[in-house]
Amino acid sequence: MKVNVINGEMDTHEINGYIEYAGKKFPGRQIRQMDIIIDGEFVDLKFYFKDTDFQHAYRSADYLVNSMDKLNDAKQTEFREKECHKV
Repeated sequence: MKVNVINGEMDTHEINGYIEYAGKKFPGRQIRQMDIIIDGEFVDLKFYFKDTDFQHAYRSADYLVNSMDKLNDAKQTEFREKECHKV
């Protein structure tokens, strides 16, 4: 991942902390580049994600999700018991 520090300097330990934060904030997504923009005592983070292949989308009550674990137990049960139709 490419990391750009803008408007100042930052030590490696602090940069690694932001990289770890990004990994927790966006699990399962690959970050191509991150901009760390220093604004006085504050820091803004901007993420650029790698293009990923579309794998699967699940439609649940007019919501699209890319992973079943984002659905509650009732919706997961509904999908398990759903009859699949051949296309």
